[in-house]
Amino acid sequence: MNKYDLMQAMTDNHQRFSNYMNILTEKEYLYAQPEKWTAGQQLDHIVRSTKPLILAVRLPIFALHLIFGKANRLSMSFEELVKKYDAKIEAGAKATGNFIPPIIGFDKKESLINELLSIIQKINKGVEKISEEELDLCVLPHPLLGKITFREMLYFTINHVDHHHYIMDKAIQDGLLLH
Repeated sequence: MNKYDLMQAMTDNHQRFSNYMNILTEKEYLYAQPEKWTAGQQLDHIVRSTKPLILAVRLPIFALHLIFGKANRLSMSFEELVKKYDAKIEAGAKATGNFIPPIIGFDKKESLINELLSIIQKINKGVEKISEEELDLCVLPHPLLGKITFREMLYFTINHVDHHHYIMDKAIQDGLLLH
């Protein structure tokens, strides 16, 4: 995917997730299976995981190179990145630290949705200024995947929201059918 395809996919996937969030009732939004997150916590987690990219797109490229280094390999494809992430999840990897959401009330839904969409706009605005070459040369740290290229981080962000959208929708559908 070129950077414009990446930007469009980020917008589309996060908008689809936000649209889904918007239609959830309070009961659905607050529902969680045992030891799992509510929809509100899923939303907060997505906000927490996308927000650091704002800084990455705002820093000068040379600063990213100084802080994190440069890629010593080619970027993985979207499919390869998803496969690697899925393998980590299947092996038991979970969110840690600041990426773990607190309890999120229904009253926070609208503001979190607006924040998420604003974050995606800011990321896309920054990506527009980064060359295709730099997307494959810059590396960024990922808590589960280690150092990955900027392009791979965008792939992750595109997939991550869909991953949580699927988990949340399945949990709500399965759980509410039982009650």
